Amino acid sequence: MQLYPIETGNFKLDGGAMFGVVPKSLWNRTNPADANNMIDMAARSLLIEDGDRLILIDTGMGNKQSDKFFGYYYLWGDDNIDKSLAKYGFHRDDITDVFLTHLHFDHCGGSIQWNKDMTGYEPAFKNARFWSNKAHWKWATEPNAREKASFLKENILPLEESGQLQFMSTPSGDSDFLENSELGFDILYVDGHTDKQMIPHLKYKGRNLVFMADLLPTVGHIPLPYVMGYDTRPLLTLEEKAKFLDRAASEELFLFLEHDAHHQICTLKHTEKGVRLGDTYTFDEIFN
Repeated sequence: MQLYPIETGNFKLDGGAMFGVVPKSLWNRTNPADANNMIDMAARSLLIEDGDRLILIDTGMGNKQSDKFFGYYYLWGDDNIDKSLAKYGFHRDDITDVFLTHLHFDHCGGSIQWNKDMTGYEPAFKNARFWSNKAHWKWATEPNAREKASFLKENILPLEESGQLQFMSTPSGDSDFLENSELGFDILYVDGHTDKQMIPHLKYKGRNLVFMADLLPTVGHIPLPYVMGYDTRPLLTLEEKAKFLDRAASEELFLFLEHDAHHQICTLKHTEKGVRLGDTYTFDEIFN
């Protein structure tokens, strides 16, 4: 098995929204804002080469939205999913499985693209199965008013219409997804950010690696009260973070950060003030 970090592109979000009730004077120390109060964000995916399977975790925003839409997110840098796949000798047609932690547009938008004549949508990974779970699918296709702007129907409904959508059959993730696999892939379900977000855990080269999705967006979000304004159940996020961060520090987990534009992987440690940042690494520093 081989793992590869896939940089799908960078963007910016409002720092206040990203840190909720935490004052800017505090979060600006770790995530400095520009003149528009925007902070740097990444959309970083993880590619798993497992025998004859090539599994991509999350797909970024994609490129099918309007210029007006992307204008809200201040895209920057020259990373994109095709360039990043090609760096490791792959093409999007090689992908056999796309695992979606949840269906917010910055995690699944790259799963669907315009067709050739721009009259409709089609899967951007034509040979892949797309994996979600039934509870989250219902949550996303019958969205509450707070999350409706993040669950874009053009990102979600074409997955079902394509016939390529699959659901995890049990909470542990046991299903056809892991059929005939020695992947060692476990899933933590969390509900604070959105209902039944899936946090993958993998064993790789003697280390335990966790794909953090939106449970821990950046290293700046490690202190417990630093919870995104986007979370639907912030008090539940506090509970979920407390349990996970304590375990991550105790078990020396390596945390793969999907949204931190400047750190790919971090570890945590116990301190007198609670769990805090241990070390940060590039992917290559740990695994190559």
